[in-house]
Parts: sequence; C-alpha cells; structure tokens
Amino acid sequence: MKKEVVIIGGGIIGLCCAYYLQQDGHQVTIVDKSDLTNGASFVNAGYITPSHIIPLAAPGMITKGLKWMLNASSPFYVKPRLEADFLRWSWLFKKSATAKHVERSIPIIKDINLLSRELYAEMKNSNDFDFHFERKGLLMCYQTEKEGEAEWKMGQRAIAEGLNVQNLTKEEVKTLEPNVDFNIKGAVYFDSDAHTTPTDFMPQLIALLQQKGVQFYTNDSITDLQFSDGKIVSVQTLKRNLKADEFILSAGSWSSFLVKKLQVRIPLQAGKGYRIDVHEDTGITMPAILAEAKVAVTPMQGFTRFAGTMEIGGINHTINQKRVKAIAKAAETFYNGLKIPEEAIKNADCGLRPCSPDGLPYIGKTKKYKNLTVATGHAMMGWSLGPATGKLVSELIGEKPTSMKLDGFEVERFS
Repeated sequence: MKKEVVIIGGGIIGLCCAYYLQQDGHQVTIVDKSDLTNGASFVNAGYITPSHIIPLAAPGMITKGLKWMLNASSPFYVKPRLEADFLRWSWLFKKSATAKHVERSIPIIKDINLLSRELYAEMKNSNDFDFHFERKGLLMCYQTEKEGEAEWKMGQRAIAEGLNVQNLTKEEVKTLEPNVDFNIKGAVYFDSDAHTTPTDFMPQLIALLQQKGVQFYTNDSITDLQFSDGKIVSVQTLKRNLKADEFILSAGSWSSFLVKKLQVRIPLQAGKGYRIDVHEDTGITMPAILAEAKVAVTPMQGFTRFAGTMEIGGINHTINQKRVKAIAKAAETFYNGLKIPEEAIKNADCGLRPCSPDGLPYIGKTKKYKNLTVATGHAMMGWSLGPATGKLVSELIGEKPTSMKLDGFEVERFS
C-alpha cells in the first residue's frame, strides 16, 4: 500500500529515509528548519565505521568527563546545567555506562554499520548519482604504549566479532601512507571502514530526491501537531498545514523539542563537534583517528578534514576557538611538518549530533502514535548509519520484514 509520508528533518537520516521510501513508491515530503546547506550532516568526518563498536556510554566515560570538565580544550566536555532534561539524561548515561551494556551493544552496532556500508556501496554502484566513496579502512594512530595497548584490546574485541584488524608498527603504517611523516608509535588498522565527502554527497542526494518527486519545504519549522484516535493527523508549520498517512521524526538534536509536544519520553542531548578543512595538499590519503586526542582525519574530495570533540552543552552554534585550536594542534603533533593554516582555523564550523543516554539510536514506531516513526539519537554515527536507518524506516512504514532486528533501538526504552 503506497502512503503519503512527511519527514520532519532533512539531515542525512531524513534524506536516506526519503531515498528508500520513494524507491518503494511512497509520496514523500521533507520539512526542515534550515536551507539544507549546513549542520552536522555537512561537517562530520564522513566515516562509515563498522570499527566503532563501543557505544558512547561506556565504563570510564563519567570519570573522563569529570576530569576533562576542567579542561576547555578536552575532547569530551559536558557543560553542567540545572535543567531537568539534562539532569535526567546524565543520570541515564551514568546508569547505561556499564560493561554489560557495552557487551550487549557491540554486535548491534557492528551489524547496523555493516548494513549501512553495503547500502552506501549499493548507492555508489547505482546509476542514480556519483559521489565520493572509498573503502581504505581506518588507522587508529597512537603515540604512547598505554594508548596502543588500549586500542589493540579494542581491535582484538573487533576481531572476535569477525572484523579484520591488524596491529601495525610505525614502519608498517608508512607503507600505507608513504607521503606522510607520522609522529606515532604505531596504529591499529581496521580494514572494515570506508569514507566519503559529506559536502559532495548531501547536495547530490537532495538533487536526486527532487528529481524523483520528493517535495522539500525548507526554512520552515513545525509549530504544532494535530492528533486523533492515537494518530497524528497533520503538522502545522510556520507556512502550511501538512496532512499524511505516516510521519517520521528525524530532526536530529531538534527532535527533543518535538518529542515534548508529542509527550513521548525520548531523552536526547546535543553533542557539538567541530571541523577544520585544509585545502592545501597535506599528502594524507588514509583516514585516521589520532587516538590520544580523539581527532578524526579524512582525505576528502579536494581537501583534508580534521574533526573532533564531543561537547554536551545544549543547542547552540557558538564556536569555541580553544577547541578548534586543540584539534589543529593535535593534528600538527601527529603529522610532522603539517601546518594548519590560520585561515582554515578561522573558518572552522560546528554541528550538533543528537545523543541518546546509552549511545544507541532510536529507530522505530512509538506506542502512543500508530503512524509516528522515530529515527534520531545516532550521536557520532549519524553519517555512518544514514542508509541503514533509512532502509529500516522504509521497511517499517511499508510493513515489510526489517533488514535486521531492531532490538536495542526501541524508541521508548527509557519510559
């Protein structure tokens, strides 16, 4: 049965939902408060990461967070606030940060990332559009023995999950990345990962969806929702009233405002990340994470991106120059001879990632509204999980068997 679907939010998640829904013949409308030219979907590291099997809520993160709270340039920062939503989220995060939760999450995170990687490859191989997509793997570069041991322990856990991982010496890394002079002891190499250029993919996907008949309403916000008999009947925006058979909430960090209107309990906090783009030739051809600094390095189409930090500080787009400079300094520390231009630092941008308290996304239907599907809370894996989430959502709306089980992604698991 073909349906009319309204998607609230036009980031990578919303667009991927639209991509698979229109493929199935549904009539799709996307509403977004922005003009779809910026935000987290444009400033991320562009990684597709089966290697990232550990959720944000893991043992030790609370201790690290408290220690880093005193450091304005630390990779993970939580700004304490006397707000009920933040305090509840923090309590749930602490409750979730257990070894048991991590073990339960590992196979789920791995499976959805692998599904997404295959879907990205399918999209790349289709004749629909042509975007930058490379599968070169990912280097977890470390400068100290202690960090190296921790990364290899993670690598061994990934091997137990069936991923191909190698522990490389500095000399072995040099064979993979010959034009770079690394200041490292070694790197753990994950063969499983791929990377893209978000600023290349997003405009192409939007253009394709428009060509396929998807209706876009940009620079427009939801102001109200109308309900009847356990269903959403329509949404009122600043400019229009939209009726549909099905509604999808994929508004990223802004989903938290709408779930209040819906009176559905879905804890979310915005996690700010920064990026610096260097258009000069860096010689970097391999994606890498600089382990001690938690900085991601991606060779993109025409430039190199340095991205990092997780700043839980509410919804704001204030650029903290100390954090930006910390990313630049870390990059220059790991790559001998690299100099990040002042202009690139000055032009740094940020994006807000929607973070659930347990580090797993919300994907699924709500109990309260039969025709509402939620797809948010992906934190740092939003880009990686876009296609998989879109596919799963389209299967739910089409009442088809899902490509994987949704255990762990339940929307109202904190109710």
